[in-house]
Amino acid sequence: MTLPPIAPCSGLADPASAKSPSPLRKLTLAWSATDPEPGTLRIAFASRDRLHVDQHFGAAEGFVLYTVDAERARLAGVMEFAAEAMDGNENKLAEKIDALSGCAAMYCLAVGGSAVRQLLAAGIQPMKLDEAAPIDGLLLALSEAIRDGGVPWIAKALRQDGDASRFERMAEEGWQE
Repeated sequence: MTLPPIAPCSGLADPASAKSPSPLRKLTLAWSATDPEPGTLRIAFASRDRLHVDQHFGAAEGFVLYTVDAERARLAGVMEFAAEAMDGNENKLAEKIDALSGCAAMYCLAVGGSAVRQLLAAGIQPMKLDEAAPIDGLLLALSEAIRDGGVPWIAKALRQDGDASRFERMAEEGWQE
């Protein structure tokens, strides 16, 4: 299924009459507006065509968001950034990271060191691919990794879902440093 493009205007009937377009256009599906359910991860993909990971994080024109669990992946939303928001905008990384709030990971073709540090500080695992890749294949691999385990960043993200009693269980089991 291919989604229609989101027009990079402010939503006014005449885009030429918009004084300053919003730097971010975001479509969030109603079912995904709440926090992901336990065992589910929200993942972002830097994509121009919404089908492939094909963009550098800092210069990404848009992201496709999915929620993924062991059984399926569901489209959660799409966001696009206005060209003005990227050119000469020193805050573009902060704006993008803020827009990705709630995501466990972000897939892209390239990401700079400063962006990696900021993403990790925000709890978002940056995933750099060597070449463009179809999002469908990545979603399948993510779903399998959630089901089968063994991927450290996925296990960590799933544990952060709110297992507040884990320390009590560790103490009962006699866990020590």
